Formats: sequence, structure tokens, C-alpha cells
Amino acid sequence: RFTGGAHERVLLHSPHTFDAATYETWVPLLNGGTVVVAPPGPVTPDLLKRLLPATRVTGLWLTAELLRTVAEIAPEVLGTVREVWAGGDVLAPGAVRRVREHCPGTRVVNGYGPTETTVFATAHRVTGDVGASVPIGRPLDHTRAHVLDRLLRPVPAGTAGELYVAGTGLAHGYLNRPGRTAERFVADPYGPPGTRMYRTG
Repeated sequence: RFTGGAHERVLLHSPHTFDAATYETWVPLLNGGTVVVAPPGPVTPDLLKRLLPATRVTGLWLTAELLRTVAEIAPEVLGTVREVWAGGDVLAPGAVRRVREHCPGTRVVNGYGPTETTVFATAHRVTGDVGASVPIGRPLDHTRAHVLDRLLRPVPAGTAGELYVAGTGLAHGYLNRPGRTAERFVADPYGPPGTRMYRTG
């Protein structure tokens, strides 16, 4: 998902305590790319307008809210970027539509994943018409996602259930919080023996 040139030069603008900084730092570096460090201060559409073309950024992460703001004020600022990953909340379909209308060469990806799954667990590259909602997509490599009922049985397609995520990116639990860890990180009946999955809630 992170090969093919879209992540050659990734903008690092998240605080190091925010899990998105993991993507912004390691995806380019582990693929022979470059981390472009944003200047201190908030990321605004005006900053992106100046910074993205000047630094030749090819990929970046924006929160769903920041993508919505950029799409409303100045969607064209993303036109020099090959791929924009967004998430952290539900993506507004209208924002995705506006970015795609103004920047036809820019791919928009909905990256879903709680911090407990190391940034992204699933991804959906938006293609075609944007409907009433933007799907969270399919699991990334070495990740499994299950929609299960209260007895941890798979639910039929179109039926409500709870999303569980498992795989190599899963955290071991919460530091010094064994009760909370036991509640959220449960045995994975669909994975290898001894593995766990995370109840997303």
C-alpha cells in the first residue's frame, strides 16, 4: 500500500505523541524516501499551499477534520500531492468529492485504525463516485478484521456487529492496566493459537 512513489516524500506535521507520526516518519524512511518536516505551528490550508509544492511532498496524512477544512477552503492545495491519507474520524463524503473534483491526479485514501492497532488497520482508496459514506476498506497486510456478534461469531453481511482487529500491528495491551487490557484485548479464535484481537467498541 505504501509503494509506487506516492510516499517518496511524506510531510511530518503530527506531534511525536500522535500515532500518525509513525506513518509520517517510518513509511518514507523504510521505503528509501524522505521525511519533510513541517515548520512549527498549526497546519492550515495556507501553509499547505506554500509548503507542499515547495518541498515536493508526494504523500501526507490529514485528520478527517483537517481534510474537511482544506476541502471547504482551498481543495486545490492538494493538487501537487499523489496520495492523501485521512482518518481519525468519519470522512465527510462531500470533502472527498471536492478534493477529487479539484485534484483529479490526487488519490484519497480512508485510513482507519485505532491507536491500539498501530496507526492503520484498514484502508480504502476512493475510486469512482463517492456515495453517502466512505468505506473504511479492507485490512492492510498482516492484519485481520472481523465483524462479530456478542459470542464472537461472524455476522452476515449487512448485519450490525462489533469490529475486532488482529495482526502483527496489534499492541500487547495498556501499560499498567491489566483489567482494561483483558476487556479490550481478547483471545482470537480465528488466528494462530495464543493470539489476541482488539475490540474496537
